[in-house]
Amino acid sequence: MALKNTELIDKSKYISRDLSWLQFNDRVLDQARREHRTIYERLKFIAISESNLDEFFMIRVGSLYSYLDYKKQRRDYSGLREIPFKKLLFKTYKKLREEQSRVYCNLLKPLFKPNGFEIVMYKDLSEKDKSKADKYFCSTIFPMLTPMVYDSYHTFPTLANLRLVLGVVTKFEGDQADNKKLSFVQIPINIPRFFEIVRKDSIHFVPIEDIVSSNISALFRNVEILSKTLFRITRNGDFTLEESEDIESNFLEELRQKLRTRKSGRVVRLEYKGDADKWMLNQLMERWKIEDINISKVGEDDLIDYTGLKQVAEHTQWKDKLPEIPAPVKPLNFPEQGSRSIFEILKERDILLHHPYNTIEPVIELLEKSAVDPNTLAIKITIYRLANNSRISAALLKAAENGKHVSVLFEVKARFDEERNLEEAQKLQKAGCFVIYGVSNLKTHTKLLLIVRKEGKSVTRYVHLASGNYNEITSKLYTDIGLLTTDEVIAEDTNEFFNVITGHSFPTSYKNLLTAPREMRTKLIAMIENEAANALKGLPAGIVVKINSLQDKEVIDSLYAASKAGVPIKLIVRGICCLKPGKPGLSENIEVKSIVGDYLEHSRIYYFHNNNAPILYVGSADIMVRSFDRRMESLFRIDSPILKQQLINNLHWNLKDTVNSYILKDSGEYLPLYDSEERFNIHKAFYTVNKSIIKGITLFPEKKEEKEIIISEN
Repeated sequence: MALKNTELIDKSKYISRDLSWLQFNDRVLDQARREHRTIYERLKFIAISESNLDEFFMIRVGSLYSYLDYKKQRRDYSGLREIPFKKLLFKTYKKLREEQSRVYCNLLKPLFKPNGFEIVMYKDLSEKDKSKADKYFCSTIFPMLTPMVYDSYHTFPTLANLRLVLGVVTKFEGDQADNKKLSFVQIPINIPRFFEIVRKDSIHFVPIEDIVSSNISALFRNVEILSKTLFRITRNGDFTLEESEDIESNFLEELRQKLRTRKSGRVVRLEYKGDADKWMLNQLMERWKIEDINISKVGEDDLIDYTGLKQVAEHTQWKDKLPEIPAPVKPLNFPEQGSRSIFEILKERDILLHHPYNTIEPVIELLEKSAVDPNTLAIKITIYRLANNSRISAALLKAAENGKHVSVLFEVKARFDEERNLEEAQKLQKAGCFVIYGVSNLKTHTKLLLIVRKEGKSVTRYVHLASGNYNEITSKLYTDIGLLTTDEVIAEDTNEFFNVITGHSFPTSYKNLLTAPREMRTKLIAMIENEAANALKGLPAGIVVKINSLQDKEVIDSLYAASKAGVPIKLIVRGICCLKPGKPGLSENIEVKSIVGDYLEHSRIYYFHNNNAPILYVGSADIMVRSFDRRMESLFRIDSPILKQQLINNLHWNLKDTVNSYILKDSGEYLPLYDSEERFNIHKAFYTVNKSIIKGITLFPEKKEEKEIIISEN
């Protein structure tokens, strides 16, 4: 007899990647439930939860339909086949969407007016305010609108992904026959989502889609409007690129072609507001080959797309009401700079950066000074995502203009930044930089910077390795770890890795780096197995890992084996986690927590106790199949005792946090810790770290004790 879905899921050793992802987004949404936050923060988090869901449908649900549409088989980690899993996935999503609506309508909307604003529908405006909205429609919105009819004489238009659309059903006035016409009006996206009416004591935000709907007769003259329905579609945005011999032409042209097809990809979700016209809905379902399961309805008092709420949340009117962001603190072992250059400081010591608590400024300063320094010979860097008006890009352009050899690996396959990265890469190439557009069918996700500088009769190599992007904006929002160093072992490894990336090289080994797709999985498993062997011998053992996602079955199985051997394992996994912790006979010694709060936890730290001789790695790689097999990744070992202790303390505080933490149960559910009596908030605590003394904490102590470590300035 076949097992029921719930029995299959319970029997599986793993948690579904996609269901785990939806659980993560519920934790993001939970920030909008938190009463200690301002209404503006809560609106920001509900907007983020919406953006996350949009990406989830484009990529994960899009990928599922790539199997369904081509009748390819797959079995989810939950144990379910394609069809039953699709049903479970949409059922779970719709519960989450209902909770989003409840949070917005029941918890947040009642707080709008007391906080000086309201989101008001057109029908609820005063006559005076309706006149203002109508004037804005006539002067600004109306000239931008293009009604697109679909009938036997007009082909079905390509409606944009994630764009609000009004579906309008009309017929000629007095026409007794059932000659209905279907037209589409796409709501502009290059104007603000809300029209603002500033009153004496508040601001009224009027959705522009509601203004368009209320004035729709201006686009359909002398015809009878039978219905108008606001809806939005989500298209499959998942695609892969084939390896090409001619990287300069075939690959880049294929990328451009794939980006074009993304705009017309298969529809995987349809959301509509209120009571949709059934005739129109049937037309859309037939056209896009979707079922009732793909369709979601939102209420008249709700919004289809919450991402526009950022306009409200970030309004300048209440900038002074938002929580103050503390000023960044200096890295723990960063000396008083005085008149010394960044080059002199790095020749003296390694610097560990912990963003956003430490600014990214030392990295940018190093790059900007190198760009104009006459002694700089070469700059090599990998770029995955850049900020708008990037100082990183400007420094590379300046370096090229000054005759430096500049090599840039620009990953043009960075999802949703492909077009922008392609444009930026071509700009650098025209300026004289040597640009590599990715490595065949691999994504280059590693973060490396190498600066070669002539100093007297010798050459010094300055290196930056990190878990985060070279992006000034996200460095203020994401927690990441970076290392600035002139260590020759690290410099040589980094130089060799650049040769692999930009040329045709295959070094026999690295002394400091673990790299993918070459050896990262096997080396990590070997270190896990070493902890298991120590535990079986009665020696001290333990593992602490902080990452974004945990999905690779081979590593999960090795963690299960280590747990059975008696190794205490503590995992801090922000997002997807496919491992089941605390399951009898499988993972009793494994604990998993997720941290979601003011900052996006993005750093990756790997700690192995190693019989009281800890091994620590930091870098760009999560425990994902894609990280090990389909990406150029690197993890770098930290050998300095002081820096190792900083990372151990970092992990200790992550484990200690209660305010932003959620504990994963073996069922796949997460329990929040913020109601616990001990309140410890790492997103505030890291700003208060003593700058000269740190506590020497052992993550798996035989006795609970701490010792003070004085950071030497020499």
